[in-house]
Formats: sequence, structure tokens, C-alpha cells
Amino acid sequence: MSESRILLVEDNQQDELLTLRALRRANLANRIDVVRDGQQALDYLFGQGEFSARPDDRLPVVVLLDIGLPRLSGLEVLEQLRADARTRTLPIVILTSSDESADRLRAYQSGANSFVRKPVEFVEFAETIARLGIYWVATNVPPND
Repeated sequence: MSESRILLVEDNQQDELLTLRALRRANLANRIDVVRDGQQALDYLFGQGEFSARPDDRLPVVVLLDIGLPRLSGLEVLEQLRADARTRTLPIVILTSSDESADRLRAYQSGANSFVRKPVEFVEFAETIARLGIYWVATNVPPND
């Protein structure tokens, strides 16, 4: 089984810190990498730009992807990832505060594996992230394993 690496794509620093804390508390990932906008996410996953010299080019076991990102939206990132053979089957969870049914529909139509709204309350947020981590890191068997 590959390393339990997670890629978090989040531009909100508070949500990033809460997510990292919840994942680390659940002891689910050996490594959690964070990028803060859509273009950085693509560069990270395709080993381009500032990530061209990244020594480990293995993909994460799951990408937690916010929708409202600078430069490229999470939905644009999702569409580009699904259009490329290297990332077509990469598990991608949309993790967002959006409650728009149009966002949810577009995410699923574009190939998201899951759409999760970020709870407002800290305890519920932490529990949701822990459940996500348990499923995607410890329970789910990825297609390339």
C-alpha cells in the first residue's frame, strides 16, 4: 500500500488549520501537503512550476479540494484533473462551504468522488474531517493499489 499522503487545497487559513488539526488528531496520514490556490494544485499534481523539482512524484491517496480558490476555481481544477489520464482516477473530495446545488451538480458531473459541506461548528467540522480521513485513507482501496 502506498504512503497515506493527502493533498489539501484550501485558501482559507482558518479552515486549513482546522483541517490539519483534525487529520493529525485522527492519525490518518503520514504526510499532508497543502497548496492554496487552483494553479498550485495543478502544478503540484503534475510536477510543474514551483513543484517541478519535487522529489516524490507519487500522487496523494485523496485530494481535499475547496471550490472558492484564487486563480483557478476548485471546479476548474477538478475538470482539468479528470481530463488527464494521470489523474483521471485520483480520489477527489470537494470540501467546501458552498451550499449551492449548482456547485454540487457541476462537481459530480465533472467527476468528483464526494461533495462535503464544511460544518460551521468546530466540533462538527473536526468530526467530519476525521470521518473523511478514515474513509479515504484507511477504508477506501484506490484503483492504483
